[in-house]
Amino acid sequence: MPESTAVRAFLTDSHVALAARVTEYAAQELVPLPEPPDDAAARAQARELLGRLGQAGWFAPIGDLDLRAACLVREALAAASPLADVVFALQALGTVPILLAGDRALQSRWVPAALAGRAMASFALTEPEAGSDAAAIATTARRDGAGYILSGTKTFISNAGIADFYTVFASTDPAQGNKGISAFVVAADAPGLMFVRPLVLSAPHPLGEIAFQDCRVPASSRLGAEGAGFKLGLATLDRLRATVAAAACGMATRALHEAVAHATRRRQFGRTLGEFQLIQEKLARMATDLTAARLLTYRAAWEKDRGAERVTLEAAMAKAFATEAAQRIVDDAVQILGGRGVLASHPVDRLYRAVRALRIYEGTTEIQHLIVAGQLLKQAKGVR
Repeated sequence: MPESTAVRAFLTDSHVALAARVTEYAAQELVPLPEPPDDAAARAQARELLGRLGQAGWFAPIGDLDLRAACLVREALAAASPLADVVFALQALGTVPILLAGDRALQSRWVPAALAGRAMASFALTEPEAGSDAAAIATTARRDGAGYILSGTKTFISNAGIADFYTVFASTDPAQGNKGISAFVVAADAPGLMFVRPLVLSAPHPLGEIAFQDCRVPASSRLGAEGAGFKLGLATLDRLRATVAAAACGMATRALHEAVAHATRRRQFGRTLGEFQLIQEKLARMATDLTAARLLTYRAAWEKDRGAERVTLEAAMAKAFATEAAQRIVDDAVQILGGRGVLASHPVDRLYRAVRALRIYEGTTEIQHLIVAGQLLKQAKGVR
């Protein structure tokens, strides 16, 4: 489970204490939870986890915009329950744009309920033809009197069908490209907003498709000015990308823990697996990759918390490295555990199914590499 020693230089005493508390909570309250057997059960458990995490106060770092604290919470949750991590991640994604936009009326309506676990959030950006190319959004928001009429489809939306509100990105001026994209907070019961269908992953994750069919929303639901939505979305992802890396570190930590425990207990050919040099090589690589991933992750979070306007380069590095490293670490853990590692009831198999999505959502590894290279080239040209 998360240990603060490797990244202590990036943490305050309160962060270290938080890491200890959330790790203990996750071990006692989340590790014993059974994996949901199907999508319906996953959706029910996600709603249950929302209330439990809110009651325990674990969403507080979202409201405080404390990135290091959010990373520590995600790391602990992901190690214990990937579904609990999904719940936390979406509360952050759906709520942070409201906080960054600074609209007090929308903040008072949604943020306290979201942080208390009474209102489930969602982040509706992706569309059938707009994934990595977020500027290709086709959903429109047409001005109509005192409000807007939203039309379009969003897909691969976490918490689709169970969220209480959606932070939605739509084009108010298609001719302006990404400068014509605006953001809105849409209540789940808004007329014209429909849950189309679930999209079922191999790991428990409430995912789905929603549609807006002449969905009327008041102008007061818009976040910021018209055309400011794309910038707001990027700012949200820039801030929260390090937390995805933290979730990857949590899953990798659990996988390494399970692999070491098995290598210590399991005997073959008259000795424990840990005495074989090929197993030692795997464990050494796993531990080194994990430490490097955690350092990159908390470096990015520390930079943001200390006042950096953007951590685009640092966050992209952290997400790219940590998610790819976690994939390798979990895969090596499966190999070390052998047949046990592919049993559906084993936590390593659960991690194996959950970790893969981290390399895709909130910007694929390939996109992160483009971001890193782009930032380096800008620096070389003296462009900020």
